[in-house]
Amino acid sequence: MYLSCSCLGKMHYQVGWTTLPGLHGLSVSEFRAEPTETPDTQRGVAVEFSDDAECAAFLKAAEAEFAVRRFSNAADAFDTVKAYVIARMSGSS
Repeated sequence: MYLSCSCLGKMHYQVGWTTLPGLHGLSVSEFRAEPTETPDTQRGVAVEFSDDAECAAFLKAAEAEFAVRRFSNAADAFDTVKAYVIARMSGSS
């Protein structure tokens, strides 16, 4: 699953993660980001990272946030991660 990250300022990234089944539901982990000039906003959300350091800090925080969370289905996992990204990039959390 992928979220698209679009910087109106400096850098565009395509952010993704791995969704895996487990004994207690689906988990999301292995968050990653690839610089891109054409973010995929059809399947995700546009966000801004000012530089690679901010992107790396975001990925580390996402790993920590979702390390123990489990989901009943892939749509729930995607929507929850998407909401997390929107909240983080708007400064809500």
